[in-house]
Amino acid sequence: MTQKAIFITGGASGIGLATARLFAGRGWRVGLADVNEAALATIGIAGAKTYRMDVRDRKAWTSALDEFTGGGGLDVLFNNAGIGSGGPLAEAAFDELDRVVAINFGGVLNGARIGHAYLKRAGGCLLNTASASAIYGSAGLATYSATKFAVRALTEALDGEWHGDGIRVRAIVPGFIDTPLLREPVSGSNRSIRETVTEAGLELTGVDAVAQAAWDAVHGDRVHTYIGPTAKRMAFAARWLPGRMRKMMRRGFGSQ
Repeated sequence: MTQKAIFITGGASGIGLATARLFAGRGWRVGLADVNEAALATIGIAGAKTYRMDVRDRKAWTSALDEFTGGGGLDVLFNNAGIGSGGPLAEAAFDELDRVVAINFGGVLNGARIGHAYLKRAGGCLLNTASASAIYGSAGLATYSATKFAVRALTEALDGEWHGDGIRVRAIVPGFIDTPLLREPVSGSNRSIRETVTEAGLELTGVDAVAQAAWDAVHGDRVHTYIGPTAKRMAFAARWLPGRMRKMMRRGFGSQ
């Protein structure tokens, strides 16, 4: 049997690296892309190929996928790269707004558009990383939340659009995951996003649980896979208790 292959963006740490280790441990060939070249050099996964790549760079996408696949097909493309951003929108720098949108959504669009041909050849799966912030707009994380809503919408749209091409499209929807992304500072504050999250009483989920959920999403039929108690509670509340969600946002992040 031909060895299956997964290409992961944001692969040098956090969810991406944990997912790479899980898939590699189950016999898959792994490609990892990240802007952090030094971290890529230390991943220690036997046989893995690494690519210094910015997801905003379309030529780099094509070059990396051509090299990794040898011009053939790809079983899974994991659009995972993203950056954190928190703080009041009215105080955010425009450069930061542009950067978050360009990486968190523009990078996912690039991966989907360029990756389609490779996935079609293999009858593969596009897997996107959304967020609990894509369930209900999160005050204090407005731009980040908006990009993850966009990722969620893109996943649903392409799940229908690409069905005839034999491509499955899935999203993992984790709550707050204990990764370096959460250590980013909140705009205009000396506190991290992690501190803001925990002070709001929201739980953190480990990366290994997310990696297993990514495996399940690739091999399952659900478009969205909710991960962790925060994401599952938010999904329930957004559907059945929207008034409570609204009040929580008003007294939580929005009052910080």
